[in-house]
Amino acid sequence: MNRRNLLGFGARLSVLALTGCAGADRADSAMAAAPSTPAGFRAGRRFLRTRFGKIAYVARGTGPAALFLHGFPLNGFQWRGAIDRLSPMRSCIVPDFLGMGLSSAYSGQGVGPPAQVEMLLALLEHLGVEQADVIANDSGGAVAQLLAAGHPARVRSLLLTNCDTEIESPPAAMLPVIELARRGEFVSQWLAPWARDPALARSEQGIGGMCYANRAHPTDEAIHMYFAPLLDSTERQRQLHDYAVALGRNALAGIRPALQACRVPTRIAWGGDDTIFSARSAHYLANSFGNFRGLRVLANARLFWPEERPEALAAQARLLWDSSRG
Repeated sequence: MNRRNLLGFGARLSVLALTGCAGADRADSAMAAAPSTPAGFRAGRRFLRTRFGKIAYVARGTGPAALFLHGFPLNGFQWRGAIDRLSPMRSCIVPDFLGMGLSSAYSGQGVGPPAQVEMLLALLEHLGVEQADVIANDSGGAVAQLLAAGHPARVRSLLLTNCDTEIESPPAAMLPVIELARRGEFVSQWLAPWARDPALARSEQGIGGMCYANRAHPTDEAIHMYFAPLLDSTERQRQLHDYAVALGRNALAGIRPALQACRVPTRIAWGGDDTIFSARSAHYLANSFGNFRGLRVLANARLFWPEERPEALAAQARLLWDSSRG
């Protein structure tokens, strides 16, 4: 057995060991049966208490580990279609970031991108994962770049979709959100109305019009999965605001030399109709990595295209993984 397969096998054993032998059998059955539905996703969810807080994650599949990093204000449910397609070849690990989804930070714990990197390292350590293929979107892309630049041995490959870059972190479209979050008003003015009225959420004025190309998205079930946990308490709302405010500081400033020195195979798949991150950022990234494996621009695709078009995301991942063999 070669080292790559050994690491993947070890990661799989670690995931199953979380609940003991009997629990592992139940977890394995749930993972095998879990479809892209809220009920299936909930069935696969696990929780880990770390020094940062309680981390919610889904672990599903077999093979070498793959780590999926979601966008704002979403959670791991964003990747449901991708893990359906990629779990036969990867042990997919899908966490919610601190302060997002069902992950909660301890009082006083930072939730900015550097803190999220440390949380992910703790999660991988707990699962016995030495190295993972990383797939990221939106603010998750900033975390992924910090992880690859600071801990390249932990990243087997990197697939970035539309996301923060050194020259757009935060993007201009995010500034009103950050200002509302500073005032403690983002939830009441934007998120809560979207949660109450899915049609508004899918409108030109909502997250759908801003971030999705297909006006059927986000679906009613996705809106509930994304926003209900964030509206659950005043403390969860505060952590969401802290997350947004932290994005106002450019965590990627000065990162380019480290990315150019990084030997992690990196591919970029970019939604060409994104109104949040510019095409300039895609080309900036393409010229920033020392082991660049190609840029694909997708037509009729906006920021959260990986959720709408999981088959395209899976195809890009397989291209990268195939090119990285050897």
